[in-house]
Amino acid sequence: MSKILCVGAAVVDFVFHLETLPSRPEKYGTEEAHVVGGGCAANAAVAVARLGGTAVLGARLGDDSIGDLIVEDLAREGVDVSNVTRTKGAKSSYSSVLIDAAGERQIVNFRGAGLVLATDWFDGLEDVSAVLTDTRRVDAALAALQLASARGIPGVLDGEAPIDPALMSAASHVALSMQGLRDLYPDTDVEAALLDIAVKHDCWVCVTDGADGVWYTDGGQTRHMAAFPITPIDTLGAGDVWHGVFALLLAEGQSAEEAIRHANGAAALKCLKKGGRAGAPSRAALTEYLKETT
Repeated sequence: MSKILCVGAAVVDFVFHLETLPSRPEKYGTEEAHVVGGGCAANAAVAVARLGGTAVLGARLGDDSIGDLIVEDLAREGVDVSNVTRTKGAKSSYSSVLIDAAGERQIVNFRGAGLVLATDWFDGLEDVSAVLTDTRRVDAALAALQLASARGIPGVLDGEAPIDPALMSAASHVALSMQGLRDLYPDTDVEAALLDIAVKHDCWVCVTDGADGVWYTDGGQTRHMAAFPITPIDTLGAGDVWHGVFALLLAEGQSAEEAIRHANGAAALKCLKKGGRAGAPSRAALTEYLKETT
């Protein structure tokens, strides 16, 4: 069973389903809403646990009721939260998420206040097979990626803007969102931008673009893998699930191409269920889906 260290954001999402996203400053009502755990690293950790991996979370929370909700939900999912940093008097992060009938979402996130993410326990972790980090806390992300490099294991960066270039240089695998890529290269062709990053930072790199699939580097060239054709119900957390599954498959010794295929499948299945990361698939469900669609 592969162990993945997931470092970064853990929040609670207050999710409201609407026919269309609001465009005016007035009251809106809905008949469907959920309170679900969220955050890039936390969602990825749940995706890892759902597929049978061991997920260890490095995240920062307050000692408030929101923090209690976050750790209790993650513990129920089988995520190791024993090293989550909880700071007295700090406020944990939470989000308001609006999702329309097409599955697209609009998010307002309170990033918390007074939060600290301790990293002194990283070196004591045993049998870690891969590291996955987001870009929220550069110091913690850098410490995690340096741990991966020192141990010769995959160090995956979930690249959303803003992205410190030092993180790309420290990572073995940089998996950018299209928003993250365009923040770095507003006008450059996607394939040229990926090759430039790969050379400058000496890393494998890809960009995910939802229904348009994934572009990735393969030596001195780029390749494209199509997304699975679906009609999404809820895209919330799909990218995070993608990153968690991608890191786990790399940890299991699979090629980057095979890891992308599994990650695409997991993200597609997640988008077919409401409730954010609640839609992350089991290993059995993902295996069956990949058999049926290839």
